[in-house]
Amino acid sequence: MKRLTIKDIAKEFNVSISTVSKALNNSYEISVSTKEKIKQFAKENNYKPNFNALSLKNRQTKTIGIIIPNMLNYFFAQVFKGIERVANDNGYKIISCISNESYSKEVETIEMLSNGIIDGFILSLSEGTILKNDFTHLHEMINNDTPIVMFDRVADDVDCDKVITDDFIGALNTVNHLVKTGSKNIAFISTISRLKIGEKRKHGYLKGLEENKIPVNKNLIIDILEEDYKKYETILEPIFDNNIIDAVIATDESSAIAAMKIAIKKGYKVPLNFSVISFSNGILARHSSPKMSTVSQHGEIMGATAAEILINKLNKDNAPVKPKTIVIKTNLVERNSTKKLAF
Repeated sequence: MKRLTIKDIAKEFNVSISTVSKALNNSYEISVSTKEKIKQFAKENNYKPNFNALSLKNRQTKTIGIIIPNMLNYFFAQVFKGIERVANDNGYKIISCISNESYSKEVETIEMLSNGIIDGFILSLSEGTILKNDFTHLHEMINNDTPIVMFDRVADDVDCDKVITDDFIGALNTVNHLVKTGSKNIAFISTISRLKIGEKRKHGYLKGLEENKIPVNKNLIIDILEEDYKKYETILEPIFDNNIIDAVIATDESSAIAAMKIAIKKGYKVPLNFSVISFSNGILARHSSPKMSTVSQHGEIMGATAAEILINKLNKDNAPVKPKTIVIKTNLVERNSTKKLAF
């Protein structure tokens, strides 16, 4: 007969593994009725604790869990690189998982890794989690004394350390640069409008227009879905046909390249009378024709910073330190898709 596990009990009551663990350990955080039901079920089914797992909870495994929304994104790959470097330097192993932008996958992954396998988590929220606005699984980990460091896509409601970029300032500075080089009709293309980082970049763009006394043209604020990447040019071409555009700021490289292709097709000369800047300083930007100027978010530095924060926390036996938020500054990497400033 198969031995009953804590995961089986969690499934029976449709609760998290953490909730079952707390109930079995008589935690005050769990209601009396829930504790009684779980304990009774465990007793009737001859549940025996996994003492190997319990012993792991009382000592460091020297392993960090990393959850990334997707690995196709160059930025996340760079973050992973930074985490891996710092982890290796400090004698830590890593277990990396991909949520595929799914809330349920993110929850399942955290529950799977939370039973004594890892010492702490570094993660960026999936789009599904952000849209659902449910962070119960993260609160449970923190309440269970499992340290978490969030990066890039973070939740203000979760009380943990965070590492983010200055998305608002990055977009604002990009508008200012384009205006200084002669652009007046600047389009903003976002594939992440449903995410907070997308909102911050959009607000930075709008603030840049305001500071430069450029009227907002709502037709030039373009929201498209990342999953429609094969249709980017088809979606964008009518907008170019019906509006005067002399510059584009895009939240990702793929949509920026699509816009640049359309501009060239319509006779614009990049960068003489048309400029393009995208967020993420990735491979596509460096190999596009012409090579594209970008807003670098310094993913590797972000990953290294997140790993340093978590490892420092794991290595200290002192009283808990109040969580902090570290902001990584962006900067413009100028290539051939923008005009040089005249000095």
